Amino acid sequence: MSLHDLPPDARPREKLLARGPQALADAELLALLLRTGLQGLPVLQLAQSLLDRFDGWHGLLHASVADLAQVKGLGPAKRAEIAAVLEIARRSLAQQMAQRPVFSSPEAVKNFLRLKLSAHTHEVFAVLFLDSQLRLIEIEEMFRGTIQQTAVYPREVVKRALHFTAAAVILAHNHPSGLAEPSHADELLTKRLVEALALVDVRVIDHLVVGSGEVVSLAERGLM
Repeated sequence: MSLHDLPPDARPREKLLARGPQALADAELLALLLRTGLQGLPVLQLAQSLLDRFDGWHGLLHASVADLAQVKGLGPAKRAEIAAVLEIARRSLAQQMAQRPVFSSPEAVKNFLRLKLSAHTHEVFAVLFLDSQLRLIEIEEMFRGTIQQTAVYPREVVKRALHFTAAAVILAHNHPSGLAEPSHADELLTKRLVEALALVDVRVIDHLVVGSGEVVSLAERGLM
């Protein structure tokens, strides 16, 4: 059953246009993206089953294309549409950080990094390069490793900071285990990078650890 097969007053699109997007349930919003269901599975039920499978919007929006491909009957077009929504969210948050100082919206930085890093099954170390007004110049995923560890080379971070003429950086990495609690190794790495970047007059604003459901700031914890 597609959305067109629903009674007019039950169609999510008509409901959204009449009452606004906030009036729609989660399954109805997702059904607008999916448009059609599967054989024997109406579109609203398909939408709800996806939300249930991935534990809601957070899990679904962090699912990789490979994760979505494991869902029986979810074809390339629907997988692409869901992945596109995630990329739109990333780019919107990145644009926000490029237009105003990161301190003006620390939650936007955390949300961006959650979208960017939390779906990885391996550890990724990223650096946000900032200008003198603490606006985003660029973000780079500089190092990748196994689930256990990532080799991070301070000299490479320094080189990229000089390349972008960055005045400051925010460090970030994910914990594939899903737990965002900083480790002692994270603290030691932060100290090494602070010292290395200070030699070229680049300030380290924060080091953020990204888990499956939260982002922890070492600066807020007083660990740097």
